[in-house]
Amino acid sequence: MAGGNVLVIGSGGREHALGWKLSQSTHVKKVYFAPGNGGTPENVNVRQNDVEGLVAFAKKLPDCLTVVGPEESLSLGVVDAFEKEGLRIFGPTKEAAMLESSKVFAKEFMKKAGIHTAEFATFADAASAIDYIKKQDRPLVVKADGLAAGKGVMVCDSARQAIDAVEKIMVDKEFGPAGGRVVVEERLSGEEASFIAICDGRDIVPLASSQDHKRVFDGDKGPNTGGMGAYSPAPVVDGQLHDKIMKRVMEPVVKEMQGRGTPFKGFLYAGIMVNESTGEPCVLEFNARMGDPECQPIMMRMESDLYEYVDAAIEGRLGRMPPIRWKDKVAVCVIMASKGYPGSYKKGEAIEGLDSVFDAEVFHAGTARDQQGRVVTNGGRVLGVTGIGSDARQAIDSAYSAVRKIRWGENGHYYRTDIARRAMR
Repeated sequence: MAGGNVLVIGSGGREHALGWKLSQSTHVKKVYFAPGNGGTPENVNVRQNDVEGLVAFAKKLPDCLTVVGPEESLSLGVVDAFEKEGLRIFGPTKEAAMLESSKVFAKEFMKKAGIHTAEFATFADAASAIDYIKKQDRPLVVKADGLAAGKGVMVCDSARQAIDAVEKIMVDKEFGPAGGRVVVEERLSGEEASFIAICDGRDIVPLASSQDHKRVFDGDKGPNTGGMGAYSPAPVVDGQLHDKIMKRVMEPVVKEMQGRGTPFKGFLYAGIMVNESTGEPCVLEFNARMGDPECQPIMMRMESDLYEYVDAAIEGRLGRMPPIRWKDKVAVCVIMASKGYPGSYKKGEAIEGLDSVFDAEVFHAGTARDQQGRVVTNGGRVLGVTGIGSDARQAIDSAYSAVRKIRWGENGHYYRTDIARRAMR
């Protein structure tokens, strides 16, 4: 393994955490971020959706290995473009990434592959979807077909809410082209877990389990977000459940993708609902990339060299790699968001207190540098403050102790106060 430079595509907390971990490898000379954020050290002025610009930069960088962070880049075919030029890149092709970029594709894929998921119907017009909803006598979930930054899934308590969700997506076109079709599915109950693995198109190396908190308010209330916090490991994923998810979910995905001639290479993420009465796993969604904010606590716990596994996946030799080593600790990430997120919020507010955090890692997401070089807010999810400890209580205390030292604007920030509480039970 020769090693060299690494390019991380993206600008969020996930990308900061991936770059942070990759920079610790003895095989890596330097990590570049395109475009990066106010906390990433070596930024390149190329947007994550500028495929030609990304290819041009990678061509100029000697011995470059590229890791794709965001779903947007994958859906635009950045991996296809890099591979066409003979450049080394870790992530699925545009066709394989449809597991995430199209909810309709993902549900039909699961049906074909025999993967357990909620009962569903798909619609290309609002009237048909609304007519279907009126005939249902159970709680529903409405999903925009395309990418909507984690906000296109509406968990509904009533038929009225489900109809409103369809109108928001298909009539008001709140998510633009992403709302051209919708999935209406049965609402499942139980405990959620995130199961993420590294794949090379044939073999699978699982990462540590984690759990995300998608709703904006404490107690899992309010609208869905890109994620307000996460922790690892998730106690709900014990050894038995881990094996079930590998055999019933991850392996069938890789086999089906291989059979279609579109092998899946990259981070494969299955959002799992664990049935509260049977303990059986059911797939809520797939993502074709590392989770955000799950990435932050997972990277904090990873002892092995991430670069070695990414390199092996690109070269198709993941099956010869040993299992990943993990710290026998708990890591907790608390997202500090701009007040108003996931709705409208202010940008450009100077962030104070970053220099006073010593007992946690602060991964930047929606941040930038102003003309004075100050770190300022530049997005909805601003920071992922991540603590680690020998148990959940220690990790929670570490994360929230750091969170309380950071502030911006006049009451300009918001965070949930109950991240990882389930891990305490």
